[in-house]
Amino acid sequence: MTSPSTPSGESKSQKAYNWISEKIRTREYEPGYRLVLATIAEALDISVVPVREAIRQLEAEGMVTYERNVGASVTTYNREAYYESMDIVATVEANATAQSAPLLEPEDLARAREINRRMSELDIHHDPDEFTQLNKEFHSVLFAKCPNERLKNLVVDQWKQLEYHRVSTFRYVPERAQESVREHERLVNLIEAGAEPAYIEKVAREHRLTTLRSYREKNT
Repeated sequence: MTSPSTPSGESKSQKAYNWISEKIRTREYEPGYRLVLATIAEALDISVVPVREAIRQLEAEGMVTYERNVGASVTTYNREAYYESMDIVATVEANATAQSAPLLEPEDLARAREINRRMSELDIHHDPDEFTQLNKEFHSVLFAKCPNERLKNLVVDQWKQLEYHRVSTFRYVPERAQESVREHERLVNLIEAGAEPAYIEKVAREHRLTTLRSYREKNT
């Protein structure tokens, strides 16, 4: 059943979802923090029903854990869950990039190159989080014109999972940064040259998986 809409057109359950997820991502609600429905409902001036719906959605996304007789709480950090999210991102982002590639204009590729240039000039030891943000912007440009909106939304949803874990891979494997920049340039060159989408997808996926492997090796 859909919750009544707020004046802005946003449902009450969506309002609760956005509010709770933001507090989780900003760490106002730390891992393990207990989510009390009545308290959240009071803060948002809504009933507990849409709050419950929001928490169920967050549970499905892995951001919240529910235990019988205990209730809901913010999921604690799970390294394996992070690895799984990275693997999913590698797959869906690569496919979205491949679908987007034939539709990218010269100005899109110029923008991607400019972002990559900024990444190459960063001191990774001082700015791993900024490097990660630029990395996200770079890949956003490459899959922005993917005609499959549901696929693009899936990429964004998986990015949210990575944001929840708040791990900047490049903080732990700074040596991977410049390799990543070079791989970015190769990917843009392939798109510019009109390479087959299947090959672009393969290269884009391997790019992400190489970063994942580097991180796993550092943490084993």
